[in-house]
Amino acid sequence: MYELKIISQFAAAHQLREYEGKCENLHGHNWKVEVYVNGNKLGKNGLLIDFKLIKNATEKVLDELDHAFLNELDAFKTINPSSENIARHIFTALSREVNTEDIKVSRVTTWESDSACASYTEP
Repeated sequence: MYELKIISQFAAAHQLREYEGKCENLHGHNWKVEVYVNGNKLGKNGLLIDFKLIKNATEKVLDELDHAFLNELDAFKTINPSSENIARHIFTALSREVNTEDIKVSRVTTWESDSACASYTEP
């Protein structure tokens, strides 16, 4: 199994509903996003997938989130824009863009700070 990873980032504000603490207040993060893609077969060129394709697909998904108030986006109107839910949202959107029979998004990790992150994956 081959695994590729790209790292990207976006800045956004959010507030956690039904959270007792400072994070219930409006605040922002400079999010770091790690995207993992895996597959078993390399193409004739020796690549699983061009990094540029993963980066472009990721940037397309992150453009919606960048410099937004996440709570106002359709994806987070009824669920908290937590690190966990943001990772799942990116994973799902990227899977629609990247996945083929041989290549799958395997994990997305969102870092809200240098010491706190959440990952989402599916079996």
